[in-house]
Amino acid sequence: MKKIAVVGTVGIPACYGGFESLVENLTFYKSEEVTYTVFCSSKSYKSKLQEHNNAKLIYIPLNANGIQSVVYDIFSLFKCYFLKPDAILILGVSGCCFLPFLRLFSKAKVITNIDGLEWKRDKWGNFAKWFLKKSESIAVKNSDIVVTDNKAIEEYVDEEYGIRPVTIAYGGDHAIRNIKVQPSTDSYALGLCRIEPENNVEMILESFSKSEFNLKFIGNWNSSDFGIALKERYQKCHNIDLLDPIYDLNILYSIRKNCSVYLHGHSAGGTNPSLVEMMHFQVPILAYDCSFNRYSTDNMANYFSSSDDLIDIINSLDFDKLNANALSMFKIANEKYTWLNISEKYEQLF
Repeated sequence: MKKIAVVGTVGIPACYGGFESLVENLTFYKSEEVTYTVFCSSKSYKSKLQEHNNAKLIYIPLNANGIQSVVYDIFSLFKCYFLKPDAILILGVSGCCFLPFLRLFSKAKVITNIDGLEWKRDKWGNFAKWFLKKSESIAVKNSDIVVTDNKAIEEYVDEEYGIRPVTIAYGGDHAIRNIKVQPSTDSYALGLCRIEPENNVEMILESFSKSEFNLKFIGNWNSSDFGIALKERYQKCHNIDLLDPIYDLNILYSIRKNCSVYLHGHSAGGTNPSLVEMMHFQVPILAYDCSFNRYSTDNMANYFSSSDDLIDIINSLDFDKLNANALSMFKIANEKYTWLNISEKYEQLF
C-alpha cells in the first residue's frame, strides 16, 4: 500500500477551488492500494474532522492562500519528514523553494502539479511574479515527476526546462447532480468565474451590453476594486444579471442546467475546472481563443478573442452549429474528464 501525503491545498472537505476538488475526488475514488494524508488550513474549517473519504487530515494554523501560502506549504513539507510517506503530491509551487532542503533528509518521491503558469497572472506584482517563476523552476528541477493539467503547459515545460511532464487534467462529472430541474422559460448565456482581469470578464460584459441576449454572470464581484467597478457599470443593463457566488450546489446545478450557452473567458491557467464541469452539461461552449482552451475542448468549441468577435457570435447564433458544439463537448467530457479516470492516472504515478 502506497502512503501519499498531499501538500498545497486549503484542504478537504472541498470548499474552495480546483485543487481542493481534485483532492476531494482523488480520496473519494481511491483504490485499496493507496492511503492519503491531506494537510488542511485550520483557518478555513470551523469543524475539524480527523478523517474524510478515509483520508487522514492534518491541520496547519496558517492560511493556505495569499502571502501565508508559502510558509503554509513549507511547514507541511517539513512535517512530511516525520510522516515518512512513500510519495508527496505537491499542488502548486508556492512552497517549492523548500524542496532542495526536503530532498536532503527525505526519501519520499516528489510529484508536483505546477498548476497553470501562476506567475503570468495579471493580479500579481513584479516581485510575486518573479518569486512564482523561481518557485516553478525549483519545483520542476527537484521533483521526481512533474504534472501539468494541459498539453499547452506540457509543451511549455518541455521547451523551458527540457523535462517532459505527465499531463493529467481534472474531472468535471462531480458537478452533475441527481435532482430534477424545472425547465427555464428564458434563454440565457452563463458566465461563472473569479472576477479577475485575465478571465476577460469585462470583454464579456461589454459584448452583452450591446446585445439583447440575456446573460447571467456568477462571481465574487465585491472582492476587489476591479469587480466592484464592473458591477457598478453593468448591473444597470436590462439583459445582464450579476450574481454573487452560489455555494448551494443544487441551485448552481439548476442555473447551469438551464443555460443556453456557456461563456469561458479564462486566458491563463491550464485546464480550468469550471470549463470541464460545464462540458458535462451538454451545452455549447464559447471560449476565449487561447491554446489552453483549444486543447481542453479539442478545437471543437466556438472561440472569441475580442468583444467584436463575441458580439458577432451572439448576434448570429447558429443553433445547428451550437448543437454540434454541445454534443462534442459532452463526448469529450465523458472520454477525458471523469474523476474515476483521473484518480486512476494519479495512482499509476504513485
